[in-house]
Amino acid sequence: MLKKIGYFILVLLLLIGVGSFVFIKNNRPVYQGSLDMVSLTDKVTVYFDEHGVPHIFADNELDAYRALGYVHAQDRLWQMELIRRIAAGRLSEIFGKDLVKTDQFFRGLGIDAAADQTIAKLDKNGQPYLLAAAYLEGVNHFMDEGTTPIEFKLIGVDKEHYTLKDIYNVYGYMSFSFAQAHKTDLFLTELSNLLDRKYLLDLDIDISPKTTLIKNSRGMKRMASNMGTQVSEFMDDLPVPPFIGSNSWVIGPQRTKNGKVIFANDPHIGFSQPSVWYQAHLITPEREMYGFNLALSPFPLLGHNYDYAYGLTMLENDDIDFYAEPADQKYTMRKEVIKVKNEDDVSFEVKTGVHGPVMNDLLDQIDMEESITMDWIYTKFENEMLEASYHLSHSSSLQEFKDGVGKIVAPGLNIMYGDARGNIAWFAAAKLYERAEGVHSKFIMDGANGLDDQYTYIDFENNPHAINPSWHYVYSANNQPEEVNGKLYPGYYLPEDRAKRIVEVIEGSEKVSMEDVELMINDVESAVTPDIVKIMLSNISKVNLNEKEKEAIEILKDWDGDYSKEKIAPTIYFKFIYLFLKNTFEDEMGEELFEQFLQTHLYKRQIAKQMKWNRSVWWDDVKTKEVKELKDEIITRSFHQAMSELEVQFGGDIDDWIWSEALQVTHKHAFDKNGTLRSFFNVGPFTTDGGIEVINNQLFKLSPTGNYEVIAGPSTRRVIDFSDIENAKAILPTGQSGNVFSKHYKDQAEKYLKGDFVKMMLNKKEIKASKDVLVLLPKKDSIP
Repeated sequence: MLKKIGYFILVLLLLIGVGSFVFIKNNRPVYQGSLDMVSLTDKVTVYFDEHGVPHIFADNELDAYRALGYVHAQDRLWQMELIRRIAAGRLSEIFGKDLVKTDQFFRGLGIDAAADQTIAKLDKNGQPYLLAAAYLEGVNHFMDEGTTPIEFKLIGVDKEHYTLKDIYNVYGYMSFSFAQAHKTDLFLTELSNLLDRKYLLDLDIDISPKTTLIKNSRGMKRMASNMGTQVSEFMDDLPVPPFIGSNSWVIGPQRTKNGKVIFANDPHIGFSQPSVWYQAHLITPEREMYGFNLALSPFPLLGHNYDYAYGLTMLENDDIDFYAEPADQKYTMRKEVIKVKNEDDVSFEVKTGVHGPVMNDLLDQIDMEESITMDWIYTKFENEMLEASYHLSHSSSLQEFKDGVGKIVAPGLNIMYGDARGNIAWFAAAKLYERAEGVHSKFIMDGANGLDDQYTYIDFENNPHAINPSWHYVYSANNQPEEVNGKLYPGYYLPEDRAKRIVEVIEGSEKVSMEDVELMINDVESAVTPDIVKIMLSNISKVNLNEKEKEAIEILKDWDGDYSKEKIAPTIYFKFIYLFLKNTFEDEMGEELFEQFLQTHLYKRQIAKQMKWNRSVWWDDVKTKEVKELKDEIITRSFHQAMSELEVQFGGDIDDWIWSEALQVTHKHAFDKNGTLRSFFNVGPFTTDGGIEVINNQLFKLSPTGNYEVIAGPSTRRVIDFSDIENAKAILPTGQSGNVFSKHYKDQAEKYLKGDFVKMMLNKKEIKASKDVLVLLPKKDSIP
């Protein structure tokens, strides 16, 4: 009897094993063999390298883009499905009623409607249109003939062909996710109503003392706070990561050891699984490009070949404004219907005025007479992002490349360039404009005074840029660009930390090699933190220090700003910084507004500035009426509190307070909130080096808990040396594929954490030695 039971269990396990093997085999991407595609005109051969990057050999560009669409979809169809639904306001169709408010918000922004207007004007015979259409043919062929992603099956997604409108909606989401106005402008408007002007003058918002601020009603103040908080929540809960910041630098041949340009770029984007970029290498008789594509983006936003390389960072310019509208403002009405999974449809109306959609109707707000509209550059101009990205990847000269950059209206980008001829360049790509004197756009403005909404657009030729500068390098780290027409352009720029470190390393090297740049792009040493710590320590009262506090002070004295995971100082520093900000600002702002302050770039810029000021209206704790606190008292209080809380968190032995115990990263799948599926689809958790505003920028939210979850960082790291172009290197945070059954789902994760790279293969002989080869054939040539 026992023997029979044993045989039965063995057979059952065998069947389960065989079934699992068959299921996985049938649901993973196809990297070998041959497939037929009706739309092809000639054979296309795809060589997948050891990291899953497709190297597509085609006889013409149209076939190359059809093949790109197919292989991109087989690795990233689920990602494509998510990203096309965000800007279109269609997440509720697959996730249910919890995302109805998010859908209403994005539907109301007008991204979907703007796409219709742009597509109607496209040149249907132009190469950008034809190649994009070919790419979509490939995507849709996989949708029809390929394996359905497991995510589609688990939540019941009906397949629906992709269109050009989906591509434009991706551009729209990308553009809005760059924006900081919804966090900063609304926060500052409430602050201006809550506190005296002197408090604003002590914040790093570039506000002139002569600026006239609108005095709003109490209802306005409360609504501004609610709006900012809710929009931030929408962005945090999206199943696709937002775009945040970036580093890039291009070093001219005069400063490199091998006498050729070296290009580096690491765009900072919210971490997710799959990673945001898909690598692909297209080779045709006319052209070759190794690129990094967004989901549903036919043309790469990052790329290189034997002739040139390009990349991007976020410009962080101000391209969204909010207006308080008069009671007699006239609006047009647009009816929208949202389909909701397992629920009735939700109908609503979008009210749009001269400045844009009314935000009161798109967010949960208090009923009030004053309406707030959102004016956004992206929806005011014809969107040429498709043409721009085509030209970036199809240029034959620096001038052609510059002409393509000039087509970008929004999002605002720093476009970086370097080539084999020794040219280097940086361009601020955006539709910039000048306002009337005295108008400050970082507050909700007056929609009726005829002054606040008056501005003059700046010609692209006058945008900040540098071409082959005499200092022989260009860089961007989301910091403030140079003056435009004698004025610093308003924006939501990040502090100087990363930019200062980039310049420090380049200027401190006589000649730079590719190996130097590989180390540099993984650098975790802050150029600013040591100065902050020095001021901090000089202001801590030495009275009543216990032994552990004295030990911590010695650790901080010896610290050079290195955020390596085995260090103790970063753990102490970030705990102190949170409490320093809390003790300085929360008493005046209040708890809710202080938390909103921590969602803006403003707090990062404020840290170094506030530390330097001996006199500031913010130092006094308004809750202690009988005492007026000074700088040293706030710093000392924050230090004592930090040490007490860290001892509770990590124990009494300060040697255990290492950074890796406080900082972790997990690359989360859209199913992260499902406890059953989370561990299957997520990648991580991991410990990591890095921190906020170092070159290896690991972004997290400051927290009272002292535990920090990295939410964003380098979405790829690329280093390209034109003296050895065939050994250019890159890395992704997890892997090339978004298919959980693929061997390339997370095969780069450990390398990424170690600061390693993989080769971006260009050598044809090496590529054709790949073991994984997929041949795509026209229907007439398909193998029976």
